[in-house]
Amino acid sequence: ALSMFGTTVGLYGIPWCKKSLLLTVLMSVIGASMGILDTGGNVLALNTWGAEAGPHMQALHFSFAVGAFVAPILAKMALGGSESKDLPLAEKANQSVPRPVPTASAASAASALKHHLGADFLWSYVVIGTYLLFVSFFFFILYSKGSSARDKSKASLQKCMFAKHHYALIFLLFIFFFCYVGAEVTYGSYLFTYAKVFAEMKENEAAALNSVFWGAFAACRGVAIFCAACLYPGTMILLSITGSAISSLCLAFFARYPALLWVGTAMYGASLATIFPSGISWIEQYTVVQGKSASLFVIGAALGEMCVPAVVGYLQGRFHHVPVVMYTALVTSAMTVLLFPLMYKLANSAGESDLKEMGESEDRKALLSNSGLHEDEE
Repeated sequence: ALSMFGTTVGLYGIPWCKKSLLLTVLMSVIGASMGILDTGGNVLALNTWGAEAGPHMQALHFSFAVGAFVAPILAKMALGGSESKDLPLAEKANQSVPRPVPTASAASAASALKHHLGADFLWSYVVIGTYLLFVSFFFFILYSKGSSARDKSKASLQKCMFAKHHYALIFLLFIFFFCYVGAEVTYGSYLFTYAKVFAEMKENEAAALNSVFWGAFAACRGVAIFCAACLYPGTMILLSITGSAISSLCLAFFARYPALLWVGTAMYGASLATIFPSGISWIEQYTVVQGKSASLFVIGAALGEMCVPAVVGYLQGRFHHVPVVMYTALVTSAMTVLLFPLMYKLANSAGESDLKEMGESEDRKALLSNSGLHEDEE
């Protein structure tokens, strides 16, 4: 509730910003609020549904994918009409006189266009902010009606359920999400440029290829909601990392063939879709995921989102003729393929030892309770 309210404040304030410092502060508020929402949403889903959180976790991240896919399309539809109506006027005004000479008609057309586009942007911020404000109110109502005593008792029961290698698993999953999210954001960010520069596609074809990637990503997350009801999270992760490894291998060495580029991009987007929600559901089977652990997952994902695209952009600028984007996808896929079996082995060895300790402790409790009953009878 607080994170959505903070996002609402930032969205309401941004259209009225005239200073870059204030804009930076408001954008930072939105970024921090979204980080809190990522962490709190995952923990809330786990606390609400527990062992049955798989489909709900997939649905939560499916909503992220749908928003990321639909929002740019809606924004382009909202602004495309105004651009098509007003831009020809400005072009005609500029064509009627020599370009170096400013004219009143050109200036008025440009200011009218700027005012019209500014109004569209203003209303888009206000509408989205109002929607988030209503959602935050609903969460405040749910919080006020919730039972804090029940949550405290549940938390006290979960304190003794940590795995033996809890911190090692959290650290390995941190690196796992760093590689995965870094690869996802890097490929989605640089695919358009790669298609134009290396594949020599037209602009509309490159945009369509980018849409194929995010469309397959969102569609596969939607399908995963139903798959999570009948498949274990570990099985879904194994299928995903195998698919990403095969598709990234094809993209790294055979992307010069247009058909393989289209098929590999769709397969790569579909393979990446279920890894993050399945990873959180998978680790919940072996140890307790509380706020601190979930925040580490989100921090790892955010660091991958920041660092990997920056490094790829720097390397691509230095090595113009090398498809760094595709090689990065291959390297990160190889990292996830190596990390998951290690985490699986560590989690299962910890689970076996914990089960033995739990059985011994239950035997002790039974013996103690039986001896206490005999003493009471005497």
